[in-house]
Amino acid sequence: MIREHRQPQTEATRALSGIAGLDQVLRGGLPRNRLYVIEGDPGAGKTTLALQFLLEGLRLGETVLYVTLSETAEELYEVAASHGWSLDGVHLLELGALEARLQDDAEYTVYHPADVELGETTRRIREEVERIKPTRVALDSVSELRILSQTTARYRREILGFKQFFVGKGCTVLVLDDRTSSENEQQLQSIAHGVIRMERTTRDYGATRRQLQIVKMRAVRFRDGLHDFVIRSGGIDLFPRLVVADDAADTAPDPTVLSGVDELDCLLGSGLDRGSSTLVLGPAGCGKTTLSSQFLVAALDRGEAAVCFLFEESRSTFLQRASGLGMKFEPHLASGLFRLIQIDPAEVSPGEFAGQICQEVEKRDARIVVIDSVNGYLNAMPSERFLMIQLHELLAYLGQKAIVTILVMAQHGMLGNSMQSPIDVSFLADTVILLRYFEAMGEIRQALSVVKKRRSGHERTIRELHLGAGGVLVGAPLRDFEGVLTGVPRYSGPAKPLLRTGNE
Repeated sequence: MIREHRQPQTEATRALSGIAGLDQVLRGGLPRNRLYVIEGDPGAGKTTLALQFLLEGLRLGETVLYVTLSETAEELYEVAASHGWSLDGVHLLELGALEARLQDDAEYTVYHPADVELGETTRRIREEVERIKPTRVALDSVSELRILSQTTARYRREILGFKQFFVGKGCTVLVLDDRTSSENEQQLQSIAHGVIRMERTTRDYGATRRQLQIVKMRAVRFRDGLHDFVIRSGGIDLFPRLVVADDAADTAPDPTVLSGVDELDCLLGSGLDRGSSTLVLGPAGCGKTTLSSQFLVAALDRGEAAVCFLFEESRSTFLQRASGLGMKFEPHLASGLFRLIQIDPAEVSPGEFAGQICQEVEKRDARIVVIDSVNGYLNAMPSERFLMIQLHELLAYLGQKAIVTILVMAQHGMLGNSMQSPIDVSFLADTVILLRYFEAMGEIRQALSVVKKRRSGHERTIRELHLGAGGVLVGAPLRDFEGVLTGVPRYSGPAKPLLRTGNE
């Protein structure tokens, strides 16, 4: 038999899913006139995805049909109402609960009741499709057909028959499957044009984590891997996994970013390079956040958009401390040039957090991103191994976008050799700024040094850092001291005040 040659589908012939992140993963949506399986455990979000798919078709002027074998129409309307959706215009075929249809076996004398009910079910679906001629169909769920079919062979024949029927009618079909049988699951996957798996896992603490994976999609170059998503009022928000190769590097007009503090810029060798990442490392309370804030306020004063993600402290604490140091962020917050976003690691998944950063960069054109702190970011990850991969991809993406990224990390301990980091991420950063406490002349003081900078030379001295009403002050190199980084230095120079005096 000679088959007509079909041209491959383009983006114009794709069916948008109604979920922007999923369309991005699929590079333009689902190929039309095909049958797809949406599989997942109960509560994973299959029904919500199917409704969004149909409502998107309705928005585009298409005729859509929802066939329900496991849920009632009332339950579907409740799901839609919880998202603020109206199902007006969506054709709904309710075939009732399977148990209710099989409650009276005595009515059937010659044929097994399942045989009769299976034939009646498939007939009603086909008749409804013939009557309204939909372009999008959702079948919820295939588990009912699996039970009625009784045998694997018959179940496969029924699914193949549905596939050929729907394709012949120009329908794009989503078949929902709750994965109750691994054997039949493989049968269904082999027949379908594509398989989308939705997973729901409970973490030891915090909100449930949901992820989506494209298990199979014929003739589509999709973005592989697990993609985090959340179900909010309004539907599913999916956050595609960052793939650095997908994003072309942007060139920046200015080579460096200055802090506004001459001594600090000198220490860094003329500031921070655009497209680079900087790790600010030190014990608690030594000025890491304040130092990062100095770069933020300098960028905002130049008219550059910036964003800071807070994991540990609140917005009010951040603004109050900055105000005490003479840094006024409120006008920039009011103008929208600056965004201060508080993150709860127990509620936000790593994929959602990366998605928020991408949105700030691509939609608001943020040029400086501060993550305060990596310790909080670590708490959002299931293990250190995944943190390193996620953070590497995130920094590579921001580097391609010519963004200056500042990571804050708190070390355990206060002085000397007891200083430890929860995880070593210094090799991922292009620049490492080290802050330390040290004892001198009866006072606890702070020291600042740059221990690494990949893209250019930098000053290798250790300078004193002072934070006060005048903002960030950086002193001259501490050349008369030895052992500053140990916390208990030796002073061999003449008696003279350092950057500040005890009377300040």
